[in-house]
Amino acid sequence: MNVCRVRRATPGALLVRSAPVAPAAPTAAVLLLHGGRADGSEPPPALNLPALRMRPFAAAVTRAVRGRSVLVAEVRYRHRGWNGARADAARDAETALSDLRERIGPVPVVLLGHSMGGRAALRAAGDPAVRGVVALAPWCPSDEPVEHLGGRRLYLLHDETDRVTSARESWDFVRRARAAGADAVGIPMRIGGHAMLRGADLWHRRAAELTAALLSHG
Repeated sequence: MNVCRVRRATPGALLVRSAPVAPAAPTAAVLLLHGGRADGSEPPPALNLPALRMRPFAAAVTRAVRGRSVLVAEVRYRHRGWNGARADAARDAETALSDLRERIGPVPVVLLGHSMGGRAALRAAGDPAVRGVVALAPWCPSDEPVEHLGGRRLYLLHDETDRVTSARESWDFVRRARAAGADAVGIPMRIGGHAMLRGADLWHRRAAELTAALLSHG
Protein backbone atom coordinates (compact mmCIF):
# COMPACT_ATOMS: atom_id res chain seq x y z
CA MET A 1 0.00 0.00 0.00
CA ASN A 2 1.17 3.55 -0.61
CA VAL A 3 -0.13 6.63 1.19
CA CYS A 4 -1.86 9.12 -1.07
CA ARG A 5 -2.55 12.55 0.38
CA VAL A 6 -5.13 14.50 -1.57
CA ARG A 7 -5.77 18.15 -0.76
CA ARG A 8 -9.02 19.65 -1.97
CA ALA A 9 -10.50 23.05 -1.37
CA THR A 10 -14.09 21.82 -1.33
CA PRO A 11 -15.38 21.14 2.20
CA GLY A 12 -16.77 17.65 2.53
CA ALA A 13 -14.54 16.24 -0.19
CA LEU A 14 -13.22 12.71 0.08
CA LEU A 15 -9.66 12.52 1.41
CA VAL A 16 -7.71 9.40 0.45
CA ARG A 17 -5.41 8.15 3.20
CA SER A 18 -3.99 5.05 1.49
CA ALA A 19 -4.53 3.21 -1.76
CA PRO A 20 -3.13 0.22 -3.64
CA VAL A 21 0.12 0.83 -5.46
CA ALA A 22 -0.55 1.61 -9.11
CA PRO A 23 -1.56 0.03 -11.39
CA ALA A 24 -3.56 -2.17 -8.98
CA ALA A 25 -7.22 -1.19 -8.70
CA PRO A 26 -8.96 -1.20 -5.31
CA THR A 27 -11.28 -4.13 -4.78
CA ALA A 28 -12.73 -2.77 -1.50
CA ALA A 29 -12.76 0.45 0.52
CA VAL A 30 -12.91 1.71 4.08
CA LEU A 31 -14.50 5.09 4.73
CA LEU A 32 -13.71 6.83 8.02
CA LEU A 33 -16.16 9.31 9.55
CA HIS A 34 -15.00 11.54 12.37
CA GLY A 35 -17.02 13.06 15.19
CA GLY A 36 -18.63 16.46 15.46
CA ARG A 37 -21.35 18.10 17.50
CA ALA A 38 -25.13 18.14 17.69
CA ASP A 39 -25.48 21.59 16.12
CA GLY A 40 -23.19 23.75 14.03
CA SER A 41 -23.80 25.04 10.52
CA GLU A 42 -20.27 26.39 10.17
CA PRO A 43 -17.63 24.26 8.42
CA PRO A 44 -15.20 22.29 10.59
CA PRO A 45 -12.16 24.35 11.65
CA ALA A 46 -8.79 24.03 9.96
CA LEU A 47 -7.47 22.39 13.13
CA ASN A 48 -10.18 19.76 13.43
CA LEU A 49 -9.45 17.63 16.49
CA PRO A 50 -12.18 15.00 15.83
CA ALA A 51 -10.70 14.43 12.37
CA LEU A 52 -7.18 14.23 13.78
CA ARG A 53 -8.37 11.59 16.25
CA MET A 54 -9.23 9.32 13.32
CA ARG A 55 -5.72 9.42 11.84
CA PRO A 56 -4.41 6.56 14.05
CA PHE A 57 -7.44 4.49 13.06
CA ALA A 58 -6.67 5.09 9.39
CA ALA A 59 -3.09 3.98 9.99
CA ALA A 60 -4.20 0.88 11.93
CA VAL A 61 -6.66 -0.11 9.20
CA THR A 62 -4.00 0.40 6.53
CA ARG A 63 -1.69 -1.97 8.41
CA ALA A 64 -4.48 -4.51 8.93
CA VAL A 65 -5.28 -4.70 5.21
CA ARG A 66 -1.68 -4.60 3.98
CA GLY A 67 -1.25 -6.78 0.92
CA ARG A 68 -4.89 -6.35 -0.09
CA SER A 69 -6.23 -3.91 -2.67
CA VAL A 70 -8.12 -1.70 -0.23
CA LEU A 71 -8.57 2.05 -0.46
CA VAL A 72 -8.77 3.86 2.88
CA ALA A 73 -10.36 7.31 2.84
CA GLU A 74 -12.17 9.78 5.05
CA VAL A 75 -14.75 12.47 4.47
CA ARG A 76 -14.58 16.08 5.60
CA TYR A 77 -18.02 17.36 6.49
CA ARG A 78 -19.55 20.48 5.01
CA HIS A 79 -20.88 21.44 8.43
CA ARG A 80 -19.57 20.92 11.93
CA GLY A 81 -22.85 19.59 13.35
CA TRP A 82 -25.52 16.98 12.72
CA ASN A 83 -28.14 19.74 12.70
CA GLY A 84 -31.35 17.95 13.56
CA ALA A 85 -33.49 16.63 10.74
CA ARG A 86 -30.92 17.84 8.21
CA ALA A 87 -28.59 15.03 9.34
CA ASP A 88 -25.75 16.76 7.52
CA ALA A 89 -23.07 14.23 8.46
CA ALA A 90 -25.19 11.37 7.14
CA ARG A 91 -25.74 13.23 3.88
CA ASP A 92 -22.00 13.72 3.57
CA ALA A 93 -21.48 10.00 4.19
CA GLU A 94 -23.91 9.21 1.37
CA THR A 95 -22.12 11.67 -0.91
CA ALA A 96 -18.79 10.07 -0.06
CA LEU A 97 -20.16 6.63 -0.94
CA SER A 98 -21.30 8.00 -4.29
CA ASP A 99 -17.86 9.57 -4.78
CA LEU A 100 -16.20 6.22 -4.05
CA ARG A 101 -18.44 4.51 -6.60
CA GLU A 102 -17.46 7.02 -9.26
CA ARG A 103 -13.77 6.60 -8.47
CA ILE A 104 -13.39 2.85 -8.09
CA GLY A 105 -16.69 1.24 -9.04
CA PRO A 106 -19.16 -0.83 -7.01
CA VAL A 107 -16.75 -2.38 -4.51
CA PRO A 108 -17.69 -3.45 -0.96
CA VAL A 109 -17.25 -0.72 1.64
CA VAL A 110 -16.85 -0.76 5.42
CA LEU A 111 -17.77 2.39 7.34
CA LEU A 112 -15.71 3.21 10.45
CA GLY A 113 -17.08 6.13 12.45
CA HIS A 114 -16.65 7.80 15.83
CA SER A 115 -19.37 9.59 17.82
CA MET A 116 -21.41 11.66 15.33
CA GLY A 117 -19.49 9.84 12.60
CA GLY A 118 -20.70 6.54 14.05
CA ARG A 119 -24.27 7.79 13.80
CA ALA A 120 -23.64 8.94 10.23
CA ALA A 121 -22.14 5.55 9.35
CA LEU A 122 -25.11 3.69 10.78
CA ARG A 123 -27.56 5.99 9.00
CA ALA A 124 -25.77 5.54 5.65
CA ALA A 125 -25.40 1.77 6.00
CA GLY A 126 -28.43 1.06 3.85
CA ASP A 127 -26.35 1.85 0.77
CA PRO A 128 -25.96 -1.38 -1.24
CA ALA A 129 -22.17 -1.04 -1.25
CA VAL A 130 -21.90 -1.11 2.55
CA ARG A 131 -20.82 -4.47 3.92
CA GLY A 132 -20.79 -3.40 7.54
CA VAL A 133 -20.12 -0.72 10.13
CA VAL A 134 -17.69 -0.33 13.01
CA ALA A 135 -19.05 2.42 15.26
CA LEU A 136 -16.84 3.81 18.03
CA ALA A 137 -18.59 5.44 21.00
CA PRO A 138 -21.44 6.21 18.61
CA TRP A 139 -24.23 8.70 19.13
CA CYS A 140 -27.36 6.54 18.97
CA PRO A 141 -30.49 8.42 20.10
CA SER A 142 -33.46 6.29 21.04
CA ASP A 143 -35.30 7.30 17.86
CA GLU A 144 -32.43 6.55 15.48
CA PRO A 145 -33.87 4.41 12.61
CA VAL A 146 -32.83 0.78 12.18
CA GLU A 147 -35.20 -0.50 9.49
CA HIS A 148 -32.62 -0.07 6.72
CA LEU A 149 -30.02 -2.25 8.47
CA GLY A 150 -31.36 -5.70 7.65
CA GLY A 151 -28.54 -7.96 6.49
CA ARG A 152 -25.79 -5.58 7.63
CA ARG A 153 -23.03 -6.50 10.09
CA LEU A 154 -22.60 -3.91 12.81
CA TYR A 155 -20.09 -3.61 15.63
CA LEU A 156 -20.69 -0.92 18.24
CA LEU A 157 -17.80 -0.35 20.67
CA HIS A 158 -18.44 1.74 23.77
CA ASP A 159 -16.89 2.43 27.17
CA GLU A 160 -19.74 2.50 29.67
CA THR A 161 -18.09 5.42 31.52
CA ASP A 162 -18.47 7.62 28.43
CA ARG A 163 -20.11 10.88 29.53
CA VAL A 164 -20.59 12.35 26.04
CA THR A 165 -22.55 9.61 24.28
CA SER A 166 -24.46 6.84 26.00
CA ALA A 167 -23.32 3.22 25.99
CA ARG A 168 -26.79 2.26 27.18
CA GLU A 169 -28.26 3.82 24.04
CA SER A 170 -25.70 1.92 21.95
CA TRP A 171 -26.75 -1.39 23.49
CA ASP A 172 -30.40 -0.49 22.93
CA PHE A 173 -29.59 0.31 19.29
CA VAL A 174 -27.96 -3.11 18.94
CA ARG A 175 -31.12 -4.79 20.23
CA ARG A 176 -33.36 -2.82 17.87
CA ALA A 177 -31.05 -3.43 14.90
CA ARG A 178 -31.09 -7.17 15.57
CA ALA A 179 -34.89 -7.10 15.60
CA ALA A 180 -34.72 -5.40 12.19
CA GLY A 181 -32.56 -8.20 10.79
CA ALA A 182 -29.04 -6.85 11.30
CA ASP A 183 -26.16 -8.94 12.59
CA ALA A 184 -25.37 -6.44 15.34
CA VAL A 185 -22.91 -6.82 18.23
CA GLY A 186 -22.26 -4.50 21.15
CA ILE A 187 -18.68 -4.60 22.46
CA PRO A 188 -18.02 -3.02 25.88
CA MET A 189 -14.59 -1.38 26.12
CA ARG A 190 -13.11 -1.26 29.61
CA ILE A 191 -11.36 2.13 29.24
CA GLY A 192 -11.15 5.03 26.86
CA GLY A 193 -14.07 7.29 27.62
CA HIS A 194 -15.42 9.17 24.65
CA ALA A 195 -12.15 10.31 23.11
CA MET A 196 -10.69 6.78 23.33
CA LEU A 197 -7.35 8.17 24.55
CA ARG A 198 -6.80 5.84 27.50
CA GLY A 199 -6.17 2.40 26.08
CA ALA A 200 -5.92 3.98 22.63
CA ASP A 201 -3.84 1.12 21.22
CA LEU A 202 -6.60 -1.34 22.12
CA TRP A 203 -9.23 0.82 20.39
CA HIS A 204 -7.08 1.17 17.27
CA ARG A 205 -6.28 -2.53 17.11
CA ARG A 206 -9.83 -3.73 17.78
CA ALA A 207 -11.35 -1.37 15.24
CA ALA A 208 -8.82 -2.36 12.58
CA GLU A 209 -9.32 -6.08 13.22
CA LEU A 210 -13.11 -5.77 12.97
CA THR A 211 -12.84 -3.69 9.82
CA ALA A 212 -10.54 -6.21 8.17
CA ALA A 213 -12.87 -9.05 9.21
CA LEU A 214 -15.84 -7.28 7.64
CA LEU A 215 -13.93 -6.92 4.40
CA SER A 216 -13.20 -10.65 4.46
CA HIS A 217 -16.85 -11.55 5.02
CA GLY A 218 -18.59 -12.62 1.84
